[in-house]
Amino acid sequence: MALRVLSVAFPLARVDGSTAGGAEQVLAMLDRALAREGHRSVLIAAAGSRARGELVALPAVPATIDHGAADRARASCAAAIRETLRREPFDLVHLHGLDGAEYLELLQGVPTLWTLHLPPSFYPAEALVSPPASVTLCCVSESQRRTLPPTRAHVEVIPNGVDLAAWRPGGARRRFALWMGRVCGEKAPHLAIDAVRRAGVPLVLVGETHPYAAHRAYLEAELRPRLCSGVRWIGARDGSARRRLLAAARCLLLPSLVAETSSLAAMEALACDTPVVAFRSGALPEIVEHERTGFVVDDADGMAAAIERAREIPPGRCRATACARFDAREMCARYQALYARCAQSRPPALRPAAALPLLDGPRSDPCA
Repeated sequence: MALRVLSVAFPLARVDGSTAGGAEQVLAMLDRALAREGHRSVLIAAAGSRARGELVALPAVPATIDHGAADRARASCAAAIRETLRREPFDLVHLHGLDGAEYLELLQGVPTLWTLHLPPSFYPAEALVSPPASVTLCCVSESQRRTLPPTRAHVEVIPNGVDLAAWRPGGARRRFALWMGRVCGEKAPHLAIDAVRRAGVPLVLVGETHPYAAHRAYLEAELRPRLCSGVRWIGARDGSARRRLLAAARCLLLPSLVAETSSLAAMEALACDTPVVAFRSGALPEIVEHERTGFVVDDADGMAAAIERAREIPPGRCRATACARFDAREMCARYQALYARCAQSRPPALRPAAALPLLDGPRSDPCA
């Protein structure tokens, strides 16, 4: 049965396959999978986003994001949800943003899946503890699920995945270490710099600074002063450039200071057969198998020591692990099965008739 899915992105981030945000990359993969398999996929997201299905474009992400910009973005998103549901019936609404709680009242009685891409402490507690009965919560890792407060909602866990056909080994391995992510304090590229200086290896930093005042302040106070001949920040890069860098790097460094709920960067590195050196933060120890596909460490000193040990990981092991554990096709299949279950849970009286408005080929194995 073909499904009609309305996906709602965080309105202050573009959705496409090359953005740094994990939530936006996952949403892009789900949209492509829905459209490819003949389902109706409609995406509400900021202007400039890319959709394989239909895009309902919100205003573009502003050059500076402050409280006023955030309020305007939420208001625009709520209006788009209301109008989209008015003109067309959907089997399910899938929320992806930190602001999902803002739209739950609009979705009363509509099967709603809310994927929590960030630590539960980032969300309003009441929205997680007592959401409407039509809401299912989805965590992206077991460690995230363990930190979720007691809730009356049904909770699923669907780990993230990556496109194994796009992220794969290739090219000669070189000496430099790599850091990838959002340039901000919680991702701590400054600690990656401290680690490579102690290890005596070059570092390439890949990522953009989002238009938040705190992120820009961090860039000027912590990152720029540390840049030197052996440390290069090259800004944002598209997926093909990131793949080449990952495939060539000695290892990927993830010195995160927050409880990561997942890490697409770590999965992409492993798919490129590149070991990962990560802090013991949230779900990172679930993704990086210590001394098998990389190293889980506690500080910059431990990261420096692990950079040298990265050469101990046998070629092929990281890629094989990624193929076994992090295939985006499995993630998309599990979401589609969950969509179907959520849609079927709607009481018959709330199922919209087709004429009524709602609310006023075979795939090849990339690991072969």
